Amino acid sequence: MNASSGPPRIFDVPRRTARLARSEPTIARADFLHARAADNAVGSLEALLRDWPNVLDLSAHPGAFAEALKGSAAEGRVGTVVAPGDRAARAGPGAAPPGVADQSQDLIVSLMSLHWANDLPGALAQIRRALKPDGLFLGTLLGAGTLKELRAVLTEAELEARGGAQARVSPFADGFDGAALLQRAGFALPVADVDRVTVRYPDLFALVRDLRAMGETNVLAGPLRPLTRGIAGRAAELYAQRFGEADGRIPATFEIVHLAGWAPHESQQKPLPRGSAKMRLADALGVREQTGED
Repeated sequence: MNASSGPPRIFDVPRRTARLARSEPTIARADFLHARAADNAVGSLEALLRDWPNVLDLSAHPGAFAEALKGSAAEGRVGTVVAPGDRAARAGPGAAPPGVADQSQDLIVSLMSLHWANDLPGALAQIRRALKPDGLFLGTLLGAGTLKELRAVLTEAELEARGGAQARVSPFADGFDGAALLQRAGFALPVADVDRVTVRYPDLFALVRDLRAMGETNVLAGPLRPLTRGIAGRAAELYAQRFGEADGRIPATFEIVHLAGWAPHESQQKPLPRGSAKMRLADALGVREQTGED
């Protein structure tokens, strides 16, 4: 097998690591997406009446999950939350974190990180292998609708100025494929839910400042051609023209994909085999079937 047969290199991990390091002092002023993801994860745990002694947090910015646990109904059931200190492991999710053995964790959480994985199915498979049988994974990544407005205006402004445009916003995964991705990685009982959030900003530059504070700016692999002030200014004009609201503010869409899946265990509910149903679907729904003779 040659090297070209591996997963494509979409993101530059050293570049992402540098962005993450730069954002660590500023994330507190722009952590609303991380806090929302953490609250959702804790809400899921509150509905599950069991203990989670061994917990691993693989989030891009660890800490939001532990903070959300404080005062929640799940707090007393969750053990010490451990996060890897290796920033590069958090920046480029995929390889098993150093020192984490197979089938060693009761709960693994990964918030706002997996959309930077060059091999998302492979990263999920590594997480599943680190879980004990019947262990739980709760994850959050940005979905395909994220920053659709910014993507459109940056492309148009650069096309006008240069006759061609470089990708500036990451190719996020389609949220509706979330459950299939989990199943492909070997998870049982996979669940995916898409949460769309619209945040309003004074202008494009305020949005970009928040993205930098989060560590969510462009880290696509390959040479990056800087945007000129003229192109950035034109993109801001287009944003206001295309999407501006009555009060002059602009909306930015974030699509948060929440994932949940279990490491397989014999005690888990299994789907019924085909042909084992005792009632026809039409009877269960109380509807009259249509035939070709009607």
